[in-house]
Amino acid sequence: MLKPVQAARLRKTVDKLRQVLARRAAPGGGSLEATLGQLRHLLQGAPAAPQPLLKVVQASVGNSIRLVPIEQVVYFEAADKYVRVVCADGEVLIRTPLKELLPQLDAQLFWQVHRGTVVRATAVESVQRDEAGKLHLVLRGRPERLAVSRLYAHLFKAM
Repeated sequence: MLKPVQAARLRKTVDKLRQVLARRAAPGGGSLEATLGQLRHLLQGAPAAPQPLLKVVQASVGNSIRLVPIEQVVYFEAADKYVRVVCADGEVLIRTPLKELLPQLDAQLFWQVHRGTVVRATAVESVQRDEAGKLHLVLRGRPERLAVSRLYAHLFKAM
């Protein structure tokens, strides 16, 4: 409503409000219970089919496409618009975001250790704690150490 109030517009608005309230009060006419019922029905619908697990990573290298078997991947690391796929013998870049890549990876084999890092569990040689209490992964056959965020530190509790 805008001032100055015009009687005709006020009457029209009140009529619209009455119609909406009448529809909501009618059985199944937009009541909270009806809306919740619709939401429950939608949530109980057919579950989304799980994505097949990734067997090979396809990466563009110049004018060719390099196929990297998933067993050779040491870790994935988000880097700007790309994801670095680090292998024992080098690395390649792919354009698939880490968020899309995660559901295609075997969760038992690939562990997210940081917001932008996913490591193959069998590639981890040891986990070290620094003076500040932060965890770092030492990888088999790789010189770099990967930081583990507090959110994912529970993955490395002693058994």
